[in-house]
Amino acid sequence: MSMFKRKKKNQDGAIKPRRFQTIRDAYSVTKSVKPWIGFAIFGVFLFVWSIGIGIGIVIGHPIYVAFVSLPIALLAAMFFFTRAASTAAYSTIEGQLGAGASVLMAIKKGWTTTPAVAVARNQDMVHRSVGRAGIVLVGEGSQGVKQMLTDERKKSERFAPGVPITEVIVGDLQGQVSIRKLQKHLSKLPKKLSAHQMREVRARLKAVGGLSMPLPKGPLPKGVRIR
Repeated sequence: MSMFKRKKKNQDGAIKPRRFQTIRDAYSVTKSVKPWIGFAIFGVFLFVWSIGIGIGIVIGHPIYVAFVSLPIALLAAMFFFTRAASTAAYSTIEGQLGAGASVLMAIKKGWTTTPAVAVARNQDMVHRSVGRAGIVLVGEGSQGVKQMLTDERKKSERFAPGVPITEVIVGDLQGQVSIRKLQKHLSKLPKKLSAHQMREVRARLKAVGGLSMPLPKGPLPKGVRIR
C-alpha cells in the first residue's frame, strides 16, 4: 500500500512543477508584450477584494466577508491574467509565417492539423485540419491563396470523396477570419462526421502529408483559450 502512495506523491510532484512552469512561461510572454501586467493583476485583485470588504462593512461582518471574498478576488485576477496572456500570445505570432498553423496545432481536442500542405514561392500557404466537421483548409497570405485553396480542395476530394470541406482564409478583411478567432471559428463548425468516419478520413489523408516548415516562436500557452 505504501508503494502506491509513494508513487502517487511522485506523480503529483511532477505535475505541480509543470503547472508552475506553464504559468511562468505565460507570464513571461505576456510581460514582454504588456510590461504593466503585474500591476494590472494586482490592481484587479485589490479592486475586487475591496468591494467584498466594503460589502462586509455595510452588512456589519467585514472580517467574514473579507475572508469569503478573498478567493473570489484571486479568481478574478487569474481570469484577467488568462485573457491578457491569450491576447499577448497571439500578438507574438501574429503576422509571422505559419501563424495559422501554430494556432491550429494548439487545438488539442478533436482536430488533427497538417501544416503547409501547399506553399507558394511568395510564402502563401494552406494548412489542412480534420475533425468532426470534416476537412478544413486554412489559407494564409495574399489573394493568390484562393487558387491554392481550390487546388487543395480538389486534391482532398480525390482522397476523401463526399467529405464536407470548409475553406478559411486567415486575415482581417471582410470574409476572412482573424488569427485570434481561428480556434473559435473551427469550434463552431457543425459536426458532420462520426468519430469512426473522422478517423477514416485522417487515415486516407495521412498519405498526402504536408511540407516541413518552421512554426512561429512564442507558441500559445497551453491551457489558454482565446475568445
